[in-house]
Amino acid sequence: MTAVDAAVDAEDAAALEVRSPVDEALVAEAAAAIDAGDSDALIATLEPLHPADVADLFEDLDPERRIGAIEVGGAAIDADFLSHLDETARDGLLEGLAPAVTAKLIEQLDSDDAVYALEDLDDAAREDILERLPGADRAVVEQALSFPEDSAGRLMQREFVAAPAHRTVGETIDRLRADSNLPEVFHDVWVLDPTMRPLGQTPLYRILRTKRPKRIAEIMTAAPQTVPVGMDQEEVAHLFRQYGLLEAAVVDDAGRMVGVITHDDVVEIIDEEAGEDILKLGGVGGGADVEGVIGTARSRFVWLGLNLATAVLASAVIALFEDVISAVVALAVLMPIVASMGGNAGTQSLTVAVRALAMKELRGPEGWRLVLEETAVGLLNGLAFAVVAGGLAWAWAGEPILGAVIGAAMIVNLLVAGLAGAGVPLLLQRLKIDPAVASAVFVTTVTDVVGFFAFLGLAALLLL
Repeated sequence: MTAVDAAVDAEDAAALEVRSPVDEALVAEAAAAIDAGDSDALIATLEPLHPADVADLFEDLDPERRIGAIEVGGAAIDADFLSHLDETARDGLLEGLAPAVTAKLIEQLDSDDAVYALEDLDDAAREDILERLPGADRAVVEQALSFPEDSAGRLMQREFVAAPAHRTVGETIDRLRADSNLPEVFHDVWVLDPTMRPLGQTPLYRILRTKRPKRIAEIMTAAPQTVPVGMDQEEVAHLFRQYGLLEAAVVDDAGRMVGVITHDDVVEIIDEEAGEDILKLGGVGGGADVEGVIGTARSRFVWLGLNLATAVLASAVIALFEDVISAVVALAVLMPIVASMGGNAGTQSLTVAVRALAMKELRGPEGWRLVLEETAVGLLNGLAFAVVAGGLAWAWAGEPILGAVIGAAMIVNLLVAGLAGAGVPLLLQRLKIDPAVASAVFVTTVTDVVGFFAFLGLAALLLL
């Protein structure tokens, strides 16, 4: 490779590398402008940035300067950054501002972003802000807040573009150009009947490619995907993923269109739900910054207590073989290996199963297929590690029978780990219990108890 080629490759790599424009120098520049009360300098710093980058900058400022930035910048700051701001930072900022100032920021947002910004505030602070919103905006936000927290009604954006079926493409384009109240970003024109029920949808690209005299009804996609206003947000995310949607119409109980959900909101749902499931698998729920130290300790206490109960059960199994352990001290050294291997193998199968359930990939016989696959994987790994662990135990203790005992126990426990890791989440799902929350405790209990019982039981049979 020549020096020129290397330079070109390095330049290409640098061009492909995604960098945030927010660095320490930019944060210091914004902080200096805030401290000096220089509105022009602050706006000059923030204006070139995307709202997500403005949110990053705000998160790097201390809480007092975040409030100062709004007071210095005023209405010139684009409020869209609030929808990208970390929840803790956003709530602290909105509660620290005067309610009238916060209301001015909320007015700039689309209805779904306004709801997102206000929903976590305490009731008194939220009501204080709502009282200062224009009547129409307040009604929209209050109605959205009346829906369950994780429902489509809470998630939807009330602003959407609609047209009757008889309107021509030319008339539709002219009306879009003349309407100053269109949503800032939209992908589809929704075709509605006189009762506001969706008949179809027409992507903007199709409108632009069609001759003006043609009616919208002739180019629309009939039977559009609709979402009931009470649908859980996880189900909404599944629909978007299943059908590759950019927008979906939200309908009320009478089938009338009341809003839209867009793909950017669904990306946030997927991130949020994935994060929640990961925390649940660890039995930790929300983080300490979300629930507070006391609340976090209380939520984890329940699962730690259940874990203590299962540990006592495993210890009771060991106590059954106290005489065996006393006679063959090497068993006490090797015993944790079998349980540990089973626990890790069970966690692997459990993770696969919980993910498949979350992605709704297990329908009908697919669940049984997964259980069989994970059990077969456990058996194969058990056979492989039986050779390894048995050989090491034989070499260390000089007892071939001891190697055979740990090898056989390894096969049994890893096979059971695969079966339990895949089967327990499916069983809990059938019982209407969240598998992400409850599976780990049951799977580790099964692998510990089976591991100790198989190892010590075989030792009692073969060594004594």
